[in-house]
Amino acid sequence: MQRTDRDALVRRAVSLMNDGVCDRVLAWRRGEFSSDVSPGVFTDTESVEKELVRNFFCGANLSKYLISETEKTEKKVLIFLRPCDSYSFNRLLSEHKFNREKVYAVAVGCDGTADIGKLKRKCGALSDIKRRGDKIIAESLYETNEENEENEENEANGAERVFDLEDVLSERCLSCNLKNRADCDEIISDGGRDAVSERFFEVRRIENMSSEERYEFWRGEFSRCIRCNACRDVCPACTCEKCVFSNPSSGVENKAAANSFEESMFHIIRAFHVAGRCTDCGECSRVCPQSIPLHLLNRKLIKDINILYGEYKSGESVSQISPLNSWTENDADPSEVAELLERSRSK
Repeated sequence: MQRTDRDALVRRAVSLMNDGVCDRVLAWRRGEFSSDVSPGVFTDTESVEKELVRNFFCGANLSKYLISETEKTEKKVLIFLRPCDSYSFNRLLSEHKFNREKVYAVAVGCDGTADIGKLKRKCGALSDIKRRGDKIIAESLYETNEENEENEENEANGAERVFDLEDVLSERCLSCNLKNRADCDEIISDGGRDAVSERFFEVRRIENMSSEERYEFWRGEFSRCIRCNACRDVCPACTCEKCVFSNPSSGVENKAAANSFEESMFHIIRAFHVAGRCTDCGECSRVCPQSIPLHLLNRKLIKDINILYGEYKSGESVSQISPLNSWTENDADPSEVAELLERSRSK
């Protein structure tokens, strides 16, 4: 996003707050570094003008924060929604998780966000990152990765490295083709980027493994889980007032897994819990400190739902009903399920 987009967001937020329409703003907050951006709640115009940011590193989905923030004010909460966030917004609204009358939604366009992990693996510790059109210019403090061993021109500490935008985009942005948006109160900018990779490519790659290979793949991924619950806490589809994994009587309350069964149980149960409701926003993978590709679990279930019940995109509209909560004559017969899923793997 260009600076003009940031300025437009700031002007609109300040105007709505000064007019008394909103007394808090949900947006992205500037951190110590240009790539250090987090969700932010602004309650005064001064902090909006100083700290609100809109750039290549605004990856957070803001929708879930409406649940708590709308309860804290009698006025409206201003939220800026990218196309992908709109699906989570609609999903939460359809489940009556917040009062639409207490929200002022503004649509903003998006042409992708960065995967900080990719940049760090390519550059080591980052001192500065800039975007110029479809190029990313990154400056590293020192070298920490194998790529630099093969690139003499980048051996000097602090060297600038230039990457194509698509090389450092978040995986979800590479396969994102979302153009729809929620029924917003106004539009500052609109539209999303065109997908450059097929959405279910990685899912098919895992499906084509043998059962032993799949087991070892996920066992390896889950073994890194430290049960920080970041994936659950950030997920717009995880909104239970009391989570089963926070139950002190469950034996698995907020603790590291004792064995490989517990490693898998938490993530598999959570994936099935959000099945039919997950909007594929990718927040679970984005916040995971262990870089576990948790979104692939959800995406596998999305793919299977599409095969068994027809094309479905959670959050396309507020009135939408999940295929798992309804029945039509076109639903797959139980006797056909195994054959349909097996046939889809070869496509």
